[in-house]
Amino acid sequence: MKTTTQGLIIREQALGESDRLVTVLTGDQGVLRAFARRAKNLKDSKNAGTGLLCYSRLTLWKGREKTMINDAIPIQGFFGLREDLTRLALAQYFCELAVELVPEGTDSQEYLRLVLNALHFLSKGTRSPELLKPLVELRMLSLSGYMPDLVCCAACGAYESERMYFKVNRGTIYCKDCYLPKGDPFVALSPGALSAMRHIIYVDFDQLFRFQLAPGPTGELAAAAEAYLVHTLQKRPKTLDFYKSLAVSL
Repeated sequence: MKTTTQGLIIREQALGESDRLVTVLTGDQGVLRAFARRAKNLKDSKNAGTGLLCYSRLTLWKGREKTMINDAIPIQGFFGLREDLTRLALAQYFCELAVELVPEGTDSQEYLRLVLNALHFLSKGTRSPELLKPLVELRMLSLSGYMPDLVCCAACGAYESERMYFKVNRGTIYCKDCYLPKGDPFVALSPGALSAMRHIIYVDFDQLFRFQLAPGPTGELAAAAEAYLVHTLQKRPKTLDFYKSLAVSL
């Protein structure tokens, strides 16, 4: 069956001397895997359109056992990411999160829109990587059914206090009067950091990237988002450790 779609190449694997197996994040079919014959050949029209981090218009042929890419026309290549290894590593981390969290065969427009916007801002350098990383982590987790409950203190219902404590293993918050250390992993949040977390998971998409945060609360936000993601996945993505090794060295 022949179909057309638009998708972001979030993983590629070389097969032999000329073929590729790619993983694509699409808006209408979720994550799919497809073969692109002769795609490594520089003269083949599929070469650019099936490369990692390329957003392309794809013509697919779906058989019983595998999907083939018959044509791939690049729409956006995010070439600015190639100018900075740290930003490129963060983009690859976003792609790995999509592989882990986006379902197959379902409408995934919100996932695709999230990642494409994050790559755009990352490529152009118009948004801080330190804010983009927790934004993508928390929003993608929320879309995947792992939205934390940040409405109020899970014990007394207080909306905020001088310090709120985010329990990583429960995805809930507690005010300073209700929080009881019991060995559970937690991140202490200032009002600014908590407000940013609420913005990321609850706001309409059109407003999602429109916020700023001071360095201190940004560190709290980053710690909470990363800890919650690693706990949810029950593993540390390799691309996360690679990105952090580069970010620390700056």
